[in-house]
Amino acid sequence: MKPGCYTAIITPFDGDAVDWKGLDRLVEFQIRNGITGVLAVGTTGESPILDWDEHNKVTERIAKLCRGKCLCIAGTGSNNPKETLDGTRHAADFGAQAALLVDPYYNGPSSLEIRREYVAPIAKAFPALDIIPYVIPGRTGTQLLPEDLAILFRQYPNVNTVKEATGDIANMRRTRACCGPDFTILSGDDPLTVEMMADPQIKAGGVISVASNVAPRATTEMVGLLLAGRPGEARALAAKLEPLFNLVTVKTTEKTPYGDVVCRARNPLAYKTLMAILGMPSGGCKPPLGKMTPNGLSKVLEAARTVQRTAPEILKPIADFFGVNIEERLENPKYREGLCYAEY
Repeated sequence: MKPGCYTAIITPFDGDAVDWKGLDRLVEFQIRNGITGVLAVGTTGESPILDWDEHNKVTERIAKLCRGKCLCIAGTGSNNPKETLDGTRHAADFGAQAALLVDPYYNGPSSLEIRREYVAPIAKAFPALDIIPYVIPGRTGTQLLPEDLAILFRQYPNVNTVKEATGDIANMRRTRACCGPDFTILSGDDPLTVEMMADPQIKAGGVISVASNVAPRATTEMVGLLLAGRPGEARALAAKLEPLFNLVTVKTTEKTPYGDVVCRARNPLAYKTLMAILGMPSGGCKPPLGKMTPNGLSKVLEAARTVQRTAPEILKPIADFFGVNIEERLENPKYREGLCYAEY
């Protein structure tokens, strides 16, 4: 897969339905700001909750919008290999260049089984499509190991990339050691992208980013600086982006009648909340994801205000494209009405 910055795009909703016009605008925003490619219906696009008809239609729409402008990766993974096969076929038919296969969740197959029963059959069936395993054990409860990635790469040249979201630097280094220099490692964690790309034992080729939903130009520039061998400038830009990078999961301590609990607002809840505040197409998340707590919403606002205060150029493309006043939207309470629970 081509090195660069890929946006794991949200799926905007209007009530319970996909907001198709909003989706079109979001993809166009990405393209105008120089993104390498767009991932349709990944975790950030709420793949677990879309039915397959919605899933396929979103992929089809994004592939069409990206054609000739940037690359399209289709999130087609499932814990049901037959569904994955059908979804990948649909993505290939409508022009996606790659398919992202999240490790099969809940079933808990071994790495051997993931390789033999899941990734290999898809890679064999679609030799013209780049097949990208997505390794995120914190969500799936299982993990395709570097050794099995290397076997896949040797057997199927189209399994030439991994989305690495283990958070484990040793695992990333092992992947490079096993797979060699011609294999592409893409960061699946915005905060780790600079470290993964700058580390000579990892040499990641870019990122599949969540933060680029709101900062595509700056995130793409950061990756470009790293690919050009300018890590100092990249780190300086990453420091400006850091408040946004830290919104993928927002942890707060909440009071209940029975004592304090930790609440984790998981991706894409914080980003869809921020996008709604900023006037971008978003809509809420589908259940079982819900809303932020007031404490969580405060963290989202604090992050965005910090970026606007210290590096206003990062959010300026939103103002230009969507015709909004960023500072006004961050400060006026009316833009955050209904975006959080009244109490825990």
